Amino acid sequence: MSRFIKKTVRELPSSGIRKFFDLASGMKDIISLGVGESDFVTPWHIREACVYSLERGYTNYTSNGGLPELRQEISNYLDRKYEVGYEPFSEILVTVGVSEAIDIALRCVLEPGDEVIIPEPSFVSYKPCTIMAGGIPRTVPTLEANNFKLLPHDLKNSINPRSKVLIMCYPNNPTGAIMNKEELLEIARLAEEHDLLVISDEIYSELTYNGEHVSFASLPGMKERTVLLNGFSKAFAMTGWRIGYAAAPADVIDAMLKIHQYTIMCAPITGQMAALEALKKGETEVKKMAENFDQRRNLMVNGLNQVGLTCFEPEGAFYAFPSIKTTGLDSLTFCENLLKEEGVAVVPGNVFGDCGEGYVRCSYAASVSQISEALDRIERFIKGCRKKKGICATT
Repeated sequence: MSRFIKKTVRELPSSGIRKFFDLASGMKDIISLGVGESDFVTPWHIREACVYSLERGYTNYTSNGGLPELRQEISNYLDRKYEVGYEPFSEILVTVGVSEAIDIALRCVLEPGDEVIIPEPSFVSYKPCTIMAGGIPRTVPTLEANNFKLLPHDLKNSINPRSKVLIMCYPNNPTGAIMNKEELLEIARLAEEHDLLVISDEIYSELTYNGEHVSFASLPGMKERTVLLNGFSKAFAMTGWRIGYAAAPADVIDAMLKIHQYTIMCAPITGQMAALEALKKGETEVKKMAENFDQRRNLMVNGLNQVGLTCFEPEGAFYAFPSIKTTGLDSLTFCENLLKEEGVAVVPGNVFGDCGEGYVRCSYAASVSQISEALDRIERFIKGCRKKKGICATT
């Protein structure tokens, strides 16, 4: 039956994250530091709002763009938190997670052959979504030596006449890097100079530990050329609810809405009702969870450094991205062996781009006890690895 499958899809690689975690399925006593999902349960008052809405019979479709009151609250939130104002009914679209928003944003702006600039390491869906939308991904490596930040001269050297879109993701998945206002202003200047549309994925905006998150759309002149993406999965512990949103100029939202209404129709009303409650009354829980993640961040980073894996200090999101170069193993081999020998699941860095080779992604969204046990197992693995002549280099 493969002859019926579109060539572009047939040649598309499977998700490196999911492909790796298939290996872990069915194994016992596994500690997972891999999937980007908090161990926190969605706060009760948010779940209760969903239950109450069901009891009241809210089981219908919403408008394609999302519940009007939710879009109003999203507008209020963006204005209050990041000082960027959006008209709720023409400039905001509620989506099925940020994943849908990425997909339809690219599909509505790319013509065949348009290039999308993607700083790497990056979230695994950016390149496939670009390809499926008919675009060409042009990756820009970011380096640990530069704190995994996109440097203006690297961006400038990647721009050519076919460049149309720049995807930004700060706080970054997988590195945890952030960019401050001055650094973002340099990127904004180049976006304006070369007439780039910026898709800014800010799903980890609430999980910023040093300083304040700066929304790209809040920079001078950038709201008019930015598609701001955010949602509820990470900060509100609502991964399974699948509610995200896009905020952008009305023309872009109208184009995204056309695709959304034909393919999705609307995000689930139960999730939207929960998201509405989260925005109205969830800020206290968000702060508590962020403080807890910060403590786990310190535990994870210090622990990795102590066991011999040098680790850049992440300033946002909930991932550490330690170097494994001293072990002599490539990223995939390291992860496979760590899983088989010690039952710890982490993600090979190369699934986030070629420049991620030599690193692994470790999520500190797991419990403190799990992180501590995982660090003990990783230390034991590294010690054993160094004893195996010809497999790992000594340090």
